[in-house]
Amino acid sequence: MVSTEKVNPISLELGEELGIADRGDPAQESWVADELLVISDHEAEAYRQAANELYDMYLEAAGQVIDNERLHELDIPFNLSSQIRQSWEQGDRHLFGRFDLAGGIDGLPIRLLGFNADTTDALFETALVQWAHLLANGMDEDAQFNSVYAAISDNFRRLVTGDDDPESFPDHYQYQNILFSSPDNSPEQERDALFLQQMAGDAGFSTGFCYLHEAAFSADGVFDPEQTRFDYWFKLYPWEDIGLQSDGLTGLLDEISQARTGIVLNPAYTLLFQSKGMLRVLYELFPDSPYLLATDTQPLTNQPQAVKPMFGRHGANITLLDAAGHEIRALGGDYGQQRKVYQALAELPQDEDGRSYQSSVFYAEGGCGLGFRRGWDIVNHLGRFVSHRID
Repeated sequence: MVSTEKVNPISLELGEELGIADRGDPAQESWVADELLVISDHEAEAYRQAANELYDMYLEAAGQVIDNERLHELDIPFNLSSQIRQSWEQGDRHLFGRFDLAGGIDGLPIRLLGFNADTTDALFETALVQWAHLLANGMDEDAQFNSVYAAISDNFRRLVTGDDDPESFPDHYQYQNILFSSPDNSPEQERDALFLQQMAGDAGFSTGFCYLHEAAFSADGVFDPEQTRFDYWFKLYPWEDIGLQSDGLTGLLDEISQARTGIVLNPAYTLLFQSKGMLRVLYELFPDSPYLLATDTQPLTNQPQAVKPMFGRHGANITLLDAAGHEIRALGGDYGQQRKVYQALAELPQDEDGRSYQSSVFYAEGGCGLGFRRGWDIVNHLGRFVSHRID
């Protein structure tokens, strides 16, 4: 049984001191719980190890999919196939992603549920808000599996240094710049984009921000509304949605990639990781991995399972089935027309009120931060973010 401890919310004064209040007062954000989940050092290290091993498996699986022309099995839009191959072959750097996991506490084994490898939420909460919970309650600020800010900042530097020490970021490269963009109708995504912009600035880059509809593209690169050309473009907008656009953007991004007049972050190949179809490929390649659940594109036989759309988010359009194939629960959403995968059901830790806890581990050149979301049998967009501390 999961147990949590009540904590004082982050005050507006502390939020202003940390720069949190500029992006919304976390004490007023209903989806951040005023609780901490206590875990052990051993549990934290197990999460880190799981993320590191899973990422290596994803890399191997992506190479297998690309080399064997299996993109269609993952429902990858055809007009993104060239961009995916280019970004993979050119070795464009993946800055960060978030593994969603079951188990890891209360004696339950860690199991992979999915990988949000392109655009991810809960970044701000994992990196900053939960650390501020420790600070606000006079707790040890280091008693948390959380180096997200430093890890992503180092990965920005690695855009220049490659696999060399990111601290070797040379002064004469500091003229390189990154444009950050988010939709103009999502305060949360705008906040995360500005947070990433801050990380890149701390890493030594010149930066800019504009909304997605304000960015301009040509074979010469990516431009902001003032016609400043940028070396990198970080878009907080899913690749699968870019592939559905009919405004010629995918063709322009192909030209930019081929000419190396700009680099898109996160790279297009992360769409392979994002597809739930990759869960089937992983299970095919690593059937004995302790982290993987049986997954197929056809219903599994005689076992409880979750039916998931290929590119669904926030629990939308997930259906839970019992071993006889009868529906236990189903959520609606915008992804009902997508092809499905069938993944064996994993047990989520629960508290005394029957609420479930789903863990998430951010990855940036290694597992770097843990957070939890609390919900019910399907943790959806209404789930509350729960901080943690290591005892």
